[in-house]
Amino acid sequence: MISTIESGAFVEALTPPRGQPASLPEDCPPLLLVVIDTEEEFDWSQPHASENTAVSAIAAQGLAQEIFARHGIVPTYVIDYPVAATPSAVAVLKAFADRGECRIGTHLHPWVSPPHTERVNAVNSYPGNLPPALEREKLAVLTAQIAEAFGTRPVVYKAGRYGVGPATPGILEDLGYQIDVSVVPRTSFTGDGGPDFSAAGFSPAWFGPSRGVLEIPLSCGFYGALRARGPTLFPRVSGAAGMRLRLPGILARSGLLERIRLTPEGCDLAANIRLTRSLYQQGCRVFSYTYHSPSLVPGMTPYVSSAAELKAFLESMDRYFAFFREELGGRPSDPLEVLALVRSQPQTRAAGVPAPA
Repeated sequence: MISTIESGAFVEALTPPRGQPASLPEDCPPLLLVVIDTEEEFDWSQPHASENTAVSAIAAQGLAQEIFARHGIVPTYVIDYPVAATPSAVAVLKAFADRGECRIGTHLHPWVSPPHTERVNAVNSYPGNLPPALEREKLAVLTAQIAEAFGTRPVVYKAGRYGVGPATPGILEDLGYQIDVSVVPRTSFTGDGGPDFSAAGFSPAWFGPSRGVLEIPLSCGFYGALRARGPTLFPRVSGAAGMRLRLPGILARSGLLERIRLTPEGCDLAANIRLTRSLYQQGCRVFSYTYHSPSLVPGMTPYVSSAAELKAFLESMDRYFAFFREELGGRPSDPLEVLALVRSQPQTRAAGVPAPA
């Protein structure tokens, strides 16, 4: 029997005394990262299945690359095993990478990643729920596959379904990863056995046995008059009773409290801008914008079901990137630049974290 991830275990690894806050230069402008979950296609309404390995949507990624190029954005494609093991998909992404138009990272979907020894179910779809030896072996195999396909070893990791666990920090350090982008602040996935990030904030932090991995959280947080009370209030109103009474929707429409994730998937442009302004006012300077690669083909995810919705999806991205540069005064970045910036700070070196080579 495989147990679920210990509630809050990964968040505890990010906070003192087990973690070390990561500081940016005082004059650092807002930085925008784009991280794409680059994965196989499957029916999101059905259980996970190891047979779902098609990756035809990779051919459509050029639609977004045209938008990235207009805004000077170099996205990070975190890719899973079916993508890394399919020559046609690799060819598309490697062409971007070879031209310096993207970075390549790792995204572990256990149910389609060898070795296939665990039972495929919801609990085991979170990598951190697997026995540590199996979590490590799956990630090692995937890492080697990506290195062989792209000619460089990945150093950025995002757990499938955000499923980091107690063993993940040590595994990442052992395999040479320098950055993790799995944490979703103010969000719990415990409903089907996943991690609890309810106590996580937006700030980057060092973690791991040697504090050798930098966590850069996704951008997710609260907007509204009750924003400051969001961490304690939202879990209560979003519980079973609150959902029956539709309290989260009522609070959001009233402008009192809204939890928003920075993504074009199920989140409109106005909401993305509200979240960004709210996080900026709270001191956030690193913003992580995410979506799933199959969303660029209508019908492959719940978020884009028609050509018209795809057009709106791409336009939302384009307009958000323009807002970030022109109104917020920010600029594009990527996880490796953020790592270099925090490594350059005196606090980092004093804490024993490796300085730049």
